[in-house]
Amino acid sequence: MTLDSDTKIVRTGACYDCGGRCVHKLYVQNGRVVRMETDDGEEPQLRSCARGRAYRQIVYHPDRLRYPMKRAGSRGEGKFERISWDEALDTIATEFKRVKEKYGNAAILGSDWSGPAGIFHGQRHLTRILNLFGGGTMTSGGASGENSTFAARAVYGTMTNGNTRDDHMNSKLMILWGWNPANSIWSTGTTLHLVRARETGARVIYIDPRFTDSAATLADQWIPIRPGTDAALLLAMANVIITENLQEQSFLNKYTVGFDIFRNYVTGTGDGVPKTSHWAENVTGIPATIIEQLAREYATLKPAALIPGYAPGRTAYGTEFHRLTATLAAMTGNIGIHGGGAAGFERGPVGIMIGPVIPQGRNPLEEGTPSLRGSLDTDLRRRFRPHHCEVWDLILRGKAGGYPTDIKLLYVVGSDVLNQFPNVNKGVQALQKLEFIVMHEQFITPTAKFADILLPANTNWERNDIARPWLSGPYYIFMNQAIDSMYETKSDFEIFCALGKRLGITYSDKTEEEWLEKLVRTSADLAEDIPDYEKFKKDGVQKLKLTGPQISFEKEINDPGHNPFPTPSGKIEIYSDRLAKLNNPSMPAVPKYIETWESVNDPMAEKYPLQLVTTHHKTRAHSCFDNVSWLKELEPQVVWINRIDSESRGIRDGQQVLVFNERGKTVTRAKVTERIMPGVVSMGEGAWYTPDKNGIDWGGNPNVLTRDSYCAGGGWPTNTCLVEVLPLQEELAGGNV
Repeated sequence: MTLDSDTKIVRTGACYDCGGRCVHKLYVQNGRVVRMETDDGEEPQLRSCARGRAYRQIVYHPDRLRYPMKRAGSRGEGKFERISWDEALDTIATEFKRVKEKYGNAAILGSDWSGPAGIFHGQRHLTRILNLFGGGTMTSGGASGENSTFAARAVYGTMTNGNTRDDHMNSKLMILWGWNPANSIWSTGTTLHLVRARETGARVIYIDPRFTDSAATLADQWIPIRPGTDAALLLAMANVIITENLQEQSFLNKYTVGFDIFRNYVTGTGDGVPKTSHWAENVTGIPATIIEQLAREYATLKPAALIPGYAPGRTAYGTEFHRLTATLAAMTGNIGIHGGGAAGFERGPVGIMIGPVIPQGRNPLEEGTPSLRGSLDTDLRRRFRPHHCEVWDLILRGKAGGYPTDIKLLYVVGSDVLNQFPNVNKGVQALQKLEFIVMHEQFITPTAKFADILLPANTNWERNDIARPWLSGPYYIFMNQAIDSMYETKSDFEIFCALGKRLGITYSDKTEEEWLEKLVRTSADLAEDIPDYEKFKKDGVQKLKLTGPQISFEKEINDPGHNPFPTPSGKIEIYSDRLAKLNNPSMPAVPKYIETWESVNDPMAEKYPLQLVTTHHKTRAHSCFDNVSWLKELEPQVVWINRIDSESRGIRDGQQVLVFNERGKTVTRAKVTERIMPGVVSMGEGAWYTPDKNGIDWGGNPNVLTRDSYCAGGGWPTNTCLVEVLPLQEELAGGNV
């Protein structure tokens, strides 16, 4: 392509909640992006994956929402007619005032989710407008790693417990557990660091029901495991280590509390059930000899990094998995050292966690409630903020169901809530019950079809923002606006400024750019990381210069007298007195194995014998990008099924199949493969829900099947789900579903 003298180069990013934050170099001619590249600067380069490289297809997609719309048909039909911004905002303001006067502020439910991953635009503005208006009902419980953060706070007292990625090259052994960074990214550049670690001689063991792209690229050994049984494997490893006296006892004595109690549980002194490798074989499906070999390798080949992904934690009792990975890291003395790892939440010790740029204030409805900062009492938290996984129940049952309010109005920003929350069919019932729904969107998504007022939001390239690295890290991205907002689209900030005037609220006294500059110049941490704000804007990225790998808990290990762990005991808490006081069997004082609901032993398995795991899809950031044809061609939506399971059901590779259980039915194509263990099937989350007149989803959305329950630690158990898979034509003809 020939670039003329009028071409402008803009440095920016296309940052979504995909696990990465990447740099874009855009070529703009006559107000249009005509070419895009990724990071070509100094190392480490923050290069785009397939999603980032396809972002132009989002910005210039023919189906983008162009104007404000109001519903013209029944809820869910997706029929709308164009209206003006004045009519749209006047209608929303009228409904806000009506609901507040008739039912009270608690009847307004805000659904703010990840959406674009800048620190200024997006969902945080919804919280501010509701708080300024007198409050609203908000929800709690993160979908990604809530059980991981819970465990990190319980064991270490902090979520900052991961080494920087450049430390991987110091490991002799790496155990990647339920972790697929080749697809989910897990901080831009992670896979490159893992490849380099592999090239320097690190042995890599991969534990997952699927032989993922990460396993294919990196692993010396793949150990398939039944979903929801990871805690049993960890306990059996601990049993081998204890029985063979391989634990670092001096480390445990000096830095931990509760190991003796834990040892009693592992050896069966307390409950009479030793957690041996043979016991775990029956639970996990992994041969005892492999379990024993794995335990010995982790205990003796040092330094070793056990890196837990979030997927095993997204099970019914997933907190126990994460507490146990940290416990095994302590037993092997791999915490606070180069090449090791605390096996925790994995947030790195560099790059600050930036809070809301624009103040959100306090929800007036929550005045006088106890502070929940650092609390492990998820039941207490739920009393004030219902869990996301019970949103549909909250709407359907309200006060009659024991909830604090009846919801009448739903405001959605940065979220395809129907598509992404568990139990979609229940969600359809809930959305039909509401009196008014308003949504900011870029496309008519499955949730948008239910909106009464639909407002067109602009894209990352049509506004300014700043992105921090996912899980922290050594860089920041300035997302420079590259083009004017297309059509009549606006940013969430602009929308709420305009809505605020109609509600009698002064929403902001600063412009977008003034808020961003104030953040960088007045934050002591950011001012140190970003000494030249104008250069940061011009370059589009600020890469921090590190002296070498940064290690979490290095100070606590090297000088514990002056640097205690931020727990009540000042040590790593294998036994948690805080959990003991809650007296909740689902959150025991020492980590245990608790069999999940919908396990292979559940009576439900007689009818639905396959365990479903819902994975991050290579070409989607949750539901974002599902409408990009380029990416659909690269990796279409399918259900992975082992040949043993497919042959017994008469399923051919590529054949349309029905995946179903008592909660719903969805249609997709089968991928018959040896890359998933027998008895388990997997589907990528985020595929757009596309129901027919009979309520069967033809989009392959796994949340039609998942259960809307939540874990004791606050996590989402979307990998605890039983289903059946059968050839589509046979089922429709036989009428057996």
